[in-house]
Amino acid sequence: MRLLRGLSTPAIDRSGCVATIGNFDGVHLGHQYIIQQVITKAKALCLPSVAIIFEPQPLEFFKGADAPARLLSFREKFQALSEFELDYVFCLKFDLSLSRLSAQDFIEQVLVAHLNVKHLVIGDDFRFGGDRKGDFSLLVQSGETLGFSVENTQTRVDTLLEVGQRISSTRLRECLARGDFTASTSLLGRPYCMTGRVIHGQKLGRTLGFPTANIALNRVNVPLAGVYVVRFFCSNGVAIDGVANVGVKPTVGNFKPSLEVHLLDFQGDLYGERAAVQFLSKVRDEQRFSGVEALTEQIQKDIDAARVYLASKETDDLK
Repeated sequence: MRLLRGLSTPAIDRSGCVATIGNFDGVHLGHQYIIQQVITKAKALCLPSVAIIFEPQPLEFFKGADAPARLLSFREKFQALSEFELDYVFCLKFDLSLSRLSAQDFIEQVLVAHLNVKHLVIGDDFRFGGDRKGDFSLLVQSGETLGFSVENTQTRVDTLLEVGQRISSTRLRECLARGDFTASTSLLGRPYCMTGRVIHGQKLGRTLGFPTANIALNRVNVPLAGVYVVRFFCSNGVAIDGVANVGVKPTVGNFKPSLEVHLLDFQGDLYGERAAVQFLSKVRDEQRFSGVEALTEQIQKDIDAARVYLASKETDDLK
């Protein structure tokens, strides 16, 4: 799978392509269903398959820090999409110019002139264009005159969830916010993880006797906050159990979202390591403490709670 960035990149094959458009935040089962539709149709037509995405995501451009919490960083999203047989991910920079582009101009300049779309797979609730006139109906009408067909998709997987329930990034955020990782796994088809490189932090945890691996999140806000039992995966595949704090660490006055993991029964240097943190269970919400002593006591309680959970999980796995 190749990444193409913006309209300055060469156009895709003159014969055209089969495409879909969306944020694909989470790359959940609903997104996967759409992607498989695109791939199947592309193979049938002997054309390349394309997922069109935006960076930043449109609501991030319009609302900044007030936008919905991002489920996947750009890197995580690209890696998730690369698990499929897509030929291209076409990433458009969502800036002022693109935000003002009318729906008709988007169709003509991006879908037709640059990508030469022959078939488009899209949800019936999809909206686009600076004039907010872009919808499924306009795409169908434009396709009839500009030479591409449009196929509706329903992002439902009824066998896994309640019948008729739409799988959405909003539902996924709700599950993560309340620490329901069983439900989030059902929506994603995989456990929820955050990835990033281990960086140097303030080293307060080391001072308190609980050293942590600090993960660079590279996002404005996150879909969960609190203390969690996690599994930390090193780039070589080694898995280490741990306790993670996700949030702004109010006791020490840090207001930028961070992910810090105390690894249980581990000693070593992980700086520079690219790691994945899989969330297993929520221990508690993030809270402010009266001071460092109270914080230290609570960290030990969190570790004890994590060990109890991991022991019970190991027992269940053996049954």
